[in-house]
Amino acid sequence: MAEKSFKYVILGGGVAAGYAAREFAKQGVQPGELAIISKEAVAPYERPALSKAYLFPEGAARLPGFHVCVGSGGERLLPEWYKEKGIQLILSTEIVKADLPAKTLVSAAGETFKYQILIIATGSTVIRLTDFGVQGADAKNIFYLREIDDADKLVEAIKAKKNGKAVIVGGGYIGLELGAIMNINSFDVSMVFPEPWCMPRLFTSDIAAFYEDYYTNKGIKIIKGTVAVGFTVDSNGEVKEVKLKDGRVLEVDIVVVGVGGRPLTTLFKGQVEEEKGGIKTDAFFKTSVPDVYAVGDLATFPLKLYNELRRVEHVDHARKSAEQAVKAIKASEEGKSVDEYDYLPYFYSRSFDLAWQFYGDNVGDSVIFGDNNPKSPKAKFGSYWIKDGKVVGAFLEGGTAEENQAIAKVAKLQPSVQSLDALKSEGLSFACKI
Repeated sequence: MAEKSFKYVILGGGVAAGYAAREFAKQGVQPGELAIISKEAVAPYERPALSKAYLFPEGAARLPGFHVCVGSGGERLLPEWYKEKGIQLILSTEIVKADLPAKTLVSAAGETFKYQILIIATGSTVIRLTDFGVQGADAKNIFYLREIDDADKLVEAIKAKKNGKAVIVGGGYIGLELGAIMNINSFDVSMVFPEPWCMPRLFTSDIAAFYEDYYTNKGIKIIKGTVAVGFTVDSNGEVKEVKLKDGRVLEVDIVVVGVGGRPLTTLFKGQVEEEKGGIKTDAFFKTSVPDVYAVGDLATFPLKLYNELRRVEHVDHARKSAEQAVKAIKASEEGKSVDEYDYLPYFYSRSFDLAWQFYGDNVGDSVIFGDNNPKSPKAKFGSYWIKDGKVVGAFLEGGTAEENQAIAKVAKLQPSVQSLDALKSEGLSFACKI
């Protein structure tokens, strides 16, 4: 097969790839210089839509509606956009070998791609129960959600098993969003997770209590402190029961697993410096290998605000790190410089009629404020995290755009506080006056 050669190659076709392509176009990339190589069959899209609007029973999102960059209020980049800009979309192409010293990528079909500059944007892959040898975990109707193909399979199962029983394995970000979605689709939902409360990587027990009670009031069963250890399968190969470690057995028609992801770094093992499970980069997302950049989920980068190396798995960072890398590449070519990446960690979620945002770091002491009664018609509450006498993180459920901007500002500026009690009583007004 003839090899193809490009000045720039983005490996991966997720959110980061789309935002990098837009930045290249802004910076004036020439036709034929840039290629995106993706194993998915569609142009880059906003991945968060999959665990939210894609699975709605009515008014569901479908492509081309959520191609990037609509998730940040930008222009939607349809496949034609790439064509107009002379950017080659090489889809349904899995790269199985990367030779960084030779600047060469090889696909499963044996195609060779040469590049001058590579941006690694392969993101994460889901952790599967089969990875742990869980009995029956390869049964039909056990789903994961990472790509649009996964979502399509789940949509079909939801239609086929209408009003059935669903078990969500995992109580984190995806688990909470999918628990809500399956409930909205009229499934009898149970959520199973080993931790003492939901979303423990971010939520305090106080915050988690609100969401667990809210979900319980919606009819969702929360089963904590245990894990799925096996699945019973019928003669059609479909899952029928979930066996839990505590001895309980749950009848089920659909299982959806959300137990985390791991960065897709395998292609680059031994070729590039790694740290904290990801590819180590500088503040411009340059790796230890010349002309190779890494962005999004798999980049371990200097988080300037906290003066430490971090890896951040979130769409906001995927977008911003991709733009930063492209700006740095183009500036370097022109003998200019760009500012170091100065990122404020940000997470958000929407489920039912709830919507929360979090900024900063969830370390140190915490205080909760506001109305966190799950039976309130419009609960609005939040939390601050305080370390060394400064507010370092802020969370808000039910906030307006202005209030969310206020908590972001607090997390960035890290104002001093004298008393936790005073902070608790001031609540949201503390953020709004900064």
